[in-house]
Amino acid sequence: MTVVTDSIRKQLTILAQRSKSRVTIFSKETPIDWRPNQVKNPKGILDTHFTDASAWEFIATMIETGHTIEEVKLRKPSGATGYVMKISLEPEQAQLYVKLQLGSGKIIGRSFHYSEYNDRKG
Repeated sequence: MTVVTDSIRKQLTILAQRSKSRVTIFSKETPIDWRPNQVKNPKGILDTHFTDASAWEFIATMIETGHTIEEVKLRKPSGATGYVMKISLEPEQAQLYVKLQLGSGKIIGRSFHYSEYNDRKG
């Protein structure tokens, strides 16, 4: 597992906090699986599930507070770098799987959904 540098972590945080820098558009070159509305927000009082905006806020907070981020090689686009977080939201629930990619002044949300793997480590 390759853990990201402080520089990458800072860049991911800043871009995730800026609404104009966030992208979640599916294409054949950059497929996404972005489903915040299907993920229960454990801190949501009025909203029981994440919204697009609250998902990005949550991501920024997780990065900023030091949650582990793993660097991975993406299949599409081939050879590009992705950044993965596996986050335990609640006991006895599948982990939240988050995958991000850096673009030119943008952060691309590639995945935000419950993990299909039965791995609850954090």
